[in-house]
Amino acid sequence: MSLLVLGLSHRTAPVGLLERAALTGEGPERLLRAAAEAAPVGEAALVSTCNRIELYTDVDKFHAGVDELSALLSEHTGVGIEELTAHLYVHYEDRAVHHLFSVACGLDSMVVGEGQILGQLRDGLSLAQERGTAGRRLNELFQQALRVGKRAHTETGIDKAGQSLVTFGLERIAAAAGPIAGKRALVVGAGSMSSLAAATLARAGVSELVIVNRTQERAERLATTLAEYGARVAPFAQVGTALAEADVVISCTGAAGIVLTAEEVAIAAAKRAGATPLALLDLAMPRDVDAGAHALDGVHVVDLETLAEAAAATAGAAGALDVEAVRRIVAQEVESFGSAQRAAAITPTVVALRTKASEVVRGELDRLDGRLPELDARVRAELAQTVNRVVDKLLHSPTVRVKQLAGEPGGASYAEALRELFELDPAAVQAVAAAPARVPAQQPVTGGGPE
Repeated sequence: MSLLVLGLSHRTAPVGLLERAALTGEGPERLLRAAAEAAPVGEAALVSTCNRIELYTDVDKFHAGVDELSALLSEHTGVGIEELTAHLYVHYEDRAVHHLFSVACGLDSMVVGEGQILGQLRDGLSLAQERGTAGRRLNELFQQALRVGKRAHTETGIDKAGQSLVTFGLERIAAAAGPIAGKRALVVGAGSMSSLAAATLARAGVSELVIVNRTQERAERLATTLAEYGARVAPFAQVGTALAEADVVISCTGAAGIVLTAEEVAIAAAKRAGATPLALLDLAMPRDVDAGAHALDGVHVVDLETLAEAAAATAGAAGALDVEAVRRIVAQEVESFGSAQRAAAITPTVVALRTKASEVVRGELDRLDGRLPELDARVRAELAQTVNRVVDKLLHSPTVRVKQLAGEPGGASYAEALRELFELDPAAVQAVAAAPARVPAQQPVTGGGPE
């Protein structure tokens, strides 16, 4: 089996295509289940954000895996296979590991260095664990990716090289509509990104903070956490009224359709005649704010497409040394992970060899009992200990050395040599390899909204 990553992101596809391909509701779970059931796939995990859709799989056939996963992605996103293929990327084995580690460190994010992707990777792993589609290989891969991401943020200044989309977007809003402090703010949505948006606005010193969400209970929970800033909730049915009373609006819901229509935005803008522009930051995928709002007088809209253009224009302007330091960390970790995986791959063969040796010793001792039944128990125990010690000493050096050699590129050949030389039963080796892996306990990771 081999690692295979197939997906598309803001780096390979225009925002319009990502918007059409966005998975909402039960879409991610359905795609994950279908991928896991594909013939070439042994394990599967899905990372789905506003900026990327990626399938991480363990496959037994590369080309068949690419073909089936591409077809599934097309089917579940509704994007034609020919159009989709032009924007897909494929990574295999070490390149797949390198890609995931880079994603975990924020190197592949729209805003380089942002840390929210760690929460999104954790969500992807959690869903795969809950649905039973992630086995030993993907659990180890994702857990290590999370550790690499944390290491990058701890050991470098990559956090300073980038920002969250909320902060990045509000900078663009402030450039057009003036400072955020003192303005009336409306947050539409109550998920992880909306929570971050509300907290950011509160810390920025807005004079009023209103939260609207289809499920009012969730809006009330969010408002409670920001009670010290005077946050309050408005009914979703009154979103138009709340819009008209706001200066700055941030929307990020999981809705499949438009939440704020061009007509509602136009009415709100008309009530602000002579004031600063009504500023809207749309962080949803698919979009919450009607695209027609861009053309309205007295309205300034910043959405993911706008942010993608701004991010591309500023890429590499800051934090270049930190980015390079993170790249070195990723390269080190990829090499270390690959070496550990190659070494681990020979373990079932070594275990099967030692098991066979133990069975041979036991068989010979049983035969000795049959030929010398009068043998003293103390003497027999001493003989057994001596024979086992001899076998252990004979096997120690070659098994330790073969594990070291297996960690190097091409190490799989050493396992094959052991199996041939000692005539090990392939079924015995496979039984050890198929033993269930212990899934590491979940650790809390902050974030989890769009990249």
